[in-house]
Amino acid sequence: MNPRVRFAPSPTGNLHIGGARTALFNYLFAKHNNGQFLVRIEDTDLERSKQEYTDQICESMIWLGLDWEEELVYQSKRTQSYQNAIELLLSNGSAYKCFSTKEEIEKHRSETGSFSYPGFWRDRDQADIDKALEIESPFTIRLKIPNEKNTSYHDMIYGEITIENSELDDFIIARSDGSPVYNLTNVVDDSDMGITHVIRGEDHISNTPKQILMYKALDLNVPKFAHLPMILGQDKKRLSKRHGAMGVQTYRDDGFQPEALLNYLSLLGWNPGTEEEIMSFDEIIQKFDLTMVHKKSAVFDEKKLNWISGQHLSQQSNHTIFSNIKVINANWGKSESQDFCLGVIELMKSRSKSLVELIEQSDYYFNDPIDFDEKSVRKTWKNETGIIVETVQSILEKHENWTTESLEETLKTFMAENDLGFGKVMNPIRLALCGTVNGPSLFSIMSLIGQDTCFRRISHALGTL
Repeated sequence: MNPRVRFAPSPTGNLHIGGARTALFNYLFAKHNNGQFLVRIEDTDLERSKQEYTDQICESMIWLGLDWEEELVYQSKRTQSYQNAIELLLSNGSAYKCFSTKEEIEKHRSETGSFSYPGFWRDRDQADIDKALEIESPFTIRLKIPNEKNTSYHDMIYGEITIENSELDDFIIARSDGSPVYNLTNVVDDSDMGITHVIRGEDHISNTPKQILMYKALDLNVPKFAHLPMILGQDKKRLSKRHGAMGVQTYRDDGFQPEALLNYLSLLGWNPGTEEEIMSFDEIIQKFDLTMVHKKSAVFDEKKLNWISGQHLSQQSNHTIFSNIKVINANWGKSESQDFCLGVIELMKSRSKSLVELIEQSDYYFNDPIDFDEKSVRKTWKNETGIIVETVQSILEKHENWTTESLEETLKTFMAENDLGFGKVMNPIRLALCGTVNGPSLFSIMSLIGQDTCFRRISHALGTL
């Protein structure tokens, strides 16, 4: 069906999780249906909009792989198009100038308890309008809500939605300074860009009937609409930084990879129709179906994101991870050979949720532990530990075949012959070699870092502990 969709961020801040999910679902819908994905920068808020935010949003999307067709559209450069639309609405009788003062409207509200505009200037004589213009009274421009009973549309996620027109007042489409409002600019932009499907957050559901009326008043084709469920925190409140959600650039800087973040975002409100959760971007595009988006709000789960990120990392080739690490930290592994670094990655990638975490957790492969965690020492290093470790060292000094399998066989034989548990032997050795009691196979670590490093670190631990 070759749809044309758009992502329309406001450059008043960095791209956050909610915005990235909206951009992603638009992109997936377009690519699944051989359509086009466009980007519009809604920068009409001149005080809060900044070019640096536009740049950051675009950089984040490029990093994610959400490339857009055609040039960026900036609302700030489309003033004449909005003015033309306003003039057309005034000339065809779909809109009118409203000279009601703030005091008049407040008085009406206090007397009636209604916040709807009562249409004071909807059907005023031209003489009254000319008089108000003559004395230069400020005015807004409002759209006339038609007398039809209701406005209906089919939401591609929520189904049929009907709004009684009596619930809508003649809403403002241009402020007293002449600047257009969101509902007008959105309609004009989407029409001029040839947008066929508007996919956005459910917080815009209330805007859609107003925009449909605007399309009709301007005699424009009405696009199809789909409203995405909100993303909530674990406390079921609207997602924010306090829930652990960060901006896209922060995830990038923390070593998360775009494939993992896209995979997680795709599952925030969408069901692929299978139990499979770890998917490549191409697989997600192939499976994406807007009708499979949930109506219920999605809940952001930081643990789930970390798990998915870790799964993607563990499935990547060591060479790819090595290249990506070098982008983040060119000095990582600089003191060792590439083969050694690839060995470190092989051992650590299944235990890391991000590249940065892998970098941080792999420090002991390249640097001898100097200080030992006090809690780990109390738990691991007992009165007899020194003698056990010295005995192990003397056995290892005679060990010729320094491989993972051979080391495992030798040390397990020693433990069996001396009726010693794993914790009494291997945990102290691990603490001496790594400075921590957690990590991948100790035999694999010993094989990788080599005899000289192992003996040096064990001797240091014996002298220190």
